[in-house]
Amino acid sequence: MPSSPLRTLSVAALLATTTGALAEDTIHNRLSEAEERSGWSLLFNGQDLGGWTGYHPDTPPKDWTIDDGTLHFPGEGGNGSGQDLITEDAYENYELSLDWKVAEGGNSGIFYLVTPGHDAIYWGAPEMQVLDDANHRDGGDPLTSAGSAYALYPAPRGVAKPAGEWNTARIRIDDGQVTHWLNGEKIVEYQLGSDEWQAAVDASKFADWEYYGQAERGHIGLQDHGDPVWFRNIKIREFE
Repeated sequence: MPSSPLRTLSVAALLATTTGALAEDTIHNRLSEAEERSGWSLLFNGQDLGGWTGYHPDTPPKDWTIDDGTLHFPGEGGNGSGQDLITEDAYENYELSLDWKVAEGGNSGIFYLVTPGHDAIYWGAPEMQVLDDANHRDGGDPLTSAGSAYALYPAPRGVAKPAGEWNTARIRIDDGQVTHWLNGEKIVEYQLGSDEWQAAVDASKFADWEYYGQAERGHIGLQDHGDPVWFRNIKIREFE
């Protein structure tokens, strides 16, 4: 007996829903075959904090949770609370790719070339700013808006998506040449240790911080700034 139009429509709708759910699950925290062939590896599996630790070894990052396949900080700590996350491994030349979103007014950051042992993660490590530009005071200044090399190199306007929406960030470090991309657009580029870099540091709050930006190799860090933030699809590709 031929299927009724209603039954056919219902089955089609169910298949579309199921296929969409599978596609969504496949996309996040997975590597494609092309990525695997290109040398990418996952830093976050979507299930636990394996491969990550607290910046301060004696202060476990207890408030970070796994929320629907995302690495989530709920905003119950605060800047300097000791709940910044870092990778267990250190890296030198690589590309890092990840997605992030913040709650309204939210602030966080992605640190690179992190060196443990300082009172705070930002004493030594440069930062790609993670921010709700529209609702946080730092969003009014390109030097501290989303995607910037925080307080050193500005990000262009209109690239970051609003609070609650996912942004895709990419950071490349190649013999000290640092490049930031946000949502597919190259927004920051600089050379660590150059005269231009030193001038930017000297004009910033980092001027008197002896170890700031000096490391050639370091960990990757995610910041607890006291606001809700989510990360997913955290991937890295190392190269010579």
